[in-house]
Amino acid sequence: MSNRIYVLKFPKDTIDQPIICKLVKKYGVEFNILKADINLQQEGVMVLEMVGHKTKVDEGIKYLKDVGVLVERVAAGIRRDDEKCFQCGACTGICPTGALHIRRSDMAVLFDPDKCTGCGLCVGVCPVKAMAVSLQGSTGL
Repeated sequence: MSNRIYVLKFPKDTIDQPIICKLVKKYGVEFNILKADINLQQEGVMVLEMVGHKTKVDEGIKYLKDVGVLVERVAAGIRRDDEKCFQCGACTGICPTGALHIRRSDMAVLFDPDKCTGCGLCVGVCPVKAMAVSLQGSTGL
């Protein structure tokens, strides 16, 4: 599963088209609108989190580009405040990539940022708010 955040810029001639509806129906991509500013006869901007199988998300992004939407991926990462973390392990049970895991020898909660996709699931379950989403700028796609 792919879970990424994108900034979509819609040219004014595409504003009245059901582009996101087609993205969902044709490619089976789930989405969460994080921010949107769309006005008729003007360029529209939407920050969208897309969730789905990587191939379907990639096909959906190609569709968006083909209809004239500028697509930029926002790189997100998770950072852990080691001062706040008290090693409860709540985050390890929800982490889909294994970036947060328990080292059994000493029961330490370890965080491997290279495995992290930035999904943010750990942020919501951390009782002391030691985990936080960190937006790292955008990269063109």
